[in-house]
Amino acid sequence: MCCATVRAQSQPPAGPVGEPVVTLPAVEVIGTTPLLGSGVDRAKLPSQTTVLTSGDISRSGIPNMLGSLEELAPGVSLSDTAGNPHQPALIYHGFQASPLQGNAQGLAVYLNGARFNQPFGDTVDWDLIPDIAIDRINLESSNPVFGLNALGGSLAVRLKNGFDYHGGEVTAFGGSFGSYGGQMQYGVQSGNIAAYTAARWSHEDGWRVPQSSDLANVFGTLGWRGNGGALNVDLIAADTRLNGPGTSPVEQIAADPSATFTGPALLTNKYARINVNGSYDISDRTSLQGLFYYNHLTQKYANGAVANFERCDNRDLRAFLCERESDVLLTGVNGNPIAAFAGRGPYSQLNLQSISTNGYGAALQVTNRAPLWGHDNQFIAGVSFDGARSLFAASAQAGGFDVGPSLWFGPGITIDQADGSLAPDRVGVSNAYYGAFFTDTFDLTPSLSVNFSGRFNLAQIDLSDKLGTALNGNHTYQRFNPAAGLTYKTLPGLSVYGSYTEANRAPMPVELTCSSPTSPCSLSNFLAADPDLKQVVSRTFETGIRAEMQPLPETKLTSELSLYRSMLSDDILAVGSGLPGLQFFRNVGGTLRQGIDLKFRLAWEERLTAYLAYSYIDAEFQTGFTEQNEDNPGADANGNIFIRPGGRIPTIPEHVMKFGADYKISDKWTFGGSALASSGRYLFGDEANLTPRTPPYFVLNLHSSYWVASNVQAFALINNAFNAQYYTFGTFGPTSAAPIAQAPGAANPRQYSLAAPIAVKLGVRVTF
Repeated sequence: MCCATVRAQSQPPAGPVGEPVVTLPAVEVIGTTPLLGSGVDRAKLPSQTTVLTSGDISRSGIPNMLGSLEELAPGVSLSDTAGNPHQPALIYHGFQASPLQGNAQGLAVYLNGARFNQPFGDTVDWDLIPDIAIDRINLESSNPVFGLNALGGSLAVRLKNGFDYHGGEVTAFGGSFGSYGGQMQYGVQSGNIAAYTAARWSHEDGWRVPQSSDLANVFGTLGWRGNGGALNVDLIAADTRLNGPGTSPVEQIAADPSATFTGPALLTNKYARINVNGSYDISDRTSLQGLFYYNHLTQKYANGAVANFERCDNRDLRAFLCERESDVLLTGVNGNPIAAFAGRGPYSQLNLQSISTNGYGAALQVTNRAPLWGHDNQFIAGVSFDGARSLFAASAQAGGFDVGPSLWFGPGITIDQADGSLAPDRVGVSNAYYGAFFTDTFDLTPSLSVNFSGRFNLAQIDLSDKLGTALNGNHTYQRFNPAAGLTYKTLPGLSVYGSYTEANRAPMPVELTCSSPTSPCSLSNFLAADPDLKQVVSRTFETGIRAEMQPLPETKLTSELSLYRSMLSDDILAVGSGLPGLQFFRNVGGTLRQGIDLKFRLAWEERLTAYLAYSYIDAEFQTGFTEQNEDNPGADANGNIFIRPGGRIPTIPEHVMKFGADYKISDKWTFGGSALASSGRYLFGDEANLTPRTPPYFVLNLHSSYWVASNVQAFALINNAFNAQYYTFGTFGPTSAAPIAQAPGAANPRQYSLAAPIAVKLGVRVTF
């Protein structure tokens, strides 16, 4: 799955007198399938790959997987829709992996070889992964072997074990916005047995109201190696509580950047997972790798929102609530009208949802490295199964609106409209994903390698309505995705590659049950019986160059250039319905994501490392369509916007530049920093590109560490050192529908998710 560096001889023996000693170059091994224990020389892989080690993730002092990917990986950016630092969407080549239900998931994520996209919405809950326990990350462009959702690529995370990590470490830190926490790790090996454990706990009050984060994660693994076999048993547990204030109107931000438009927006996760990995060498050239996993996730979400109801205008109904701008009464679960408990209001709505998921799966593959026709060859073939049973429940409660902090409050009367437009839901979802895959890397010559791979995916999604029969349904999707590529070492240290790949994703249960314009859904994904959707298919062409040179003694310069073009058919998008806060999912035809990634990395002795990366991403619609979004200022008189071929896809930056360096001032003291410059993004809901993008921005982060003693290190980091005000996500909202204490009379529908201001953290690390 991930990678390792293997040297042919760490201490080459001296040759005869007069002959130079030759040190063979390091070989970086990259996993070509999700499972652990089998990989190929990175130089033979015909696609872009980015590898981050535990050192890369911890370079600022506190391990941060997503922050490191944003700083170091070309083609990567983050989008903070929820307004919480632990809930961003990771965007790679215009495809995303997001923790928010309903977002299109275009990246496959694996943790220690097992699928980590959550079964109900293919979401990726980053807060469940203990960053301190991460050993390596491999980010790879589209590869069908990684299964569903690998439209734009895959992210494979490998955790540490007691065979590779020995000793212990304890860290404590604290800083701005009431943040404090600690983490530890310890690894030990005794002969063929090894164990490793890690834990983290952190709290942050946040700089907005309400915005807070509480994370508790534990990871442990016990492993055995010997007699050509290996077995590891991993356990993960997490308990997290995240408050994300979301977007705020631009006029409110101008008056008070820390204020919140509506709230609360509280997400809680309770998670447990067991993962069993094993391998066995049948012979010197043939081996088996396998895994089994089981996990349970309980997720609850409470989201305060602008209400789509108000006190009835009809004089005869003044004592009750009605749907906005109509005489349709708002009713409760007993069918009785809901009284206008707050007089003229204002009113708000609390959307509640819960997901309880039991996920399980297994995979088995065989790896053979026997030469073929006298040439080096590696062949891998395998099968996989990922299943889950989920119970989804959702409801909405009517309440008042506290104008000061902009928060929902009781009485919390559950809404149950007779026509089903807004009513409690309770549905069971069964997922069964089957896969059969192969990949073969054949050396035509010592310099020229060819790769063929493919995977057959079969997805079965069954829905069972627990409150009736409207949501019952069975959906089946299947497809074979091929891939082929070449890599050629034109010179020592210089290679070129090219490839063609196909991948697919099946519609998510959320999308399947919210695909009708007559029954749109809220952001908390209320479900309805809707038309079927087609699966999304990507076709990607990619070419690139990798180079390595030594411009000066003790200096190493590596560079990478990648060009890609991904064409999607039957892409699925959440589009506006014309009702406040309600969308539905539909196939919008073809979309395109193409671009260039360029990166340079310089290493001088063991004192200086520096990098520079640039990415250009052209993400656009290839098919025209029409959607309703009355909040978009560019909409016509009927609230429609018209998307034309060539229009840019919102939320994806066009240009991203990143650079940074770490310098050892002395053997004890290291100083470094990283900077990121990004162009603006079109707002979500502006698929027609009718309004300005978010402003471009530049942000600088600094960090430093000092070894106070041989086993005691102090560190400090400054995020957003220039205190820049910038936004990584924007949308439109019914600003005028709710009173804003900080900006009375505000009506501009533009809303931004504001990044955090300057923040300082200090910490100390003790190793033993």
